[in-house]
Amino acid sequence: MKKCKIKLIWSEEENFWYSESMDERFEMTLGSNSIEVLIERVKIAVPDMLEFIGYIGEVDLSFEIDRHYKLEVVAS
Repeated sequence: MKKCKIKLIWSEEENFWYSESMDERFEMTLGSNSIEVLIERVKIAVPDMLEFIGYIGEVDLSFEIDRHYKLEVVAS
């Protein structure tokens, strides 16, 4: 079984989610305003990309989510 890890990154400046493949054998970048929509797009694209590089078989797809928040701490 092929393991495939995808990093989902939130861009606060662009108000947009995008994905990056963490497999150096193929590059795949997708984007969406919604993380749920982005995950569905990745689930469709990954099998196509793996087939393109010659892989046929089961895939264990996992996601790493990267979202940072800017907070301000003030004295009370």
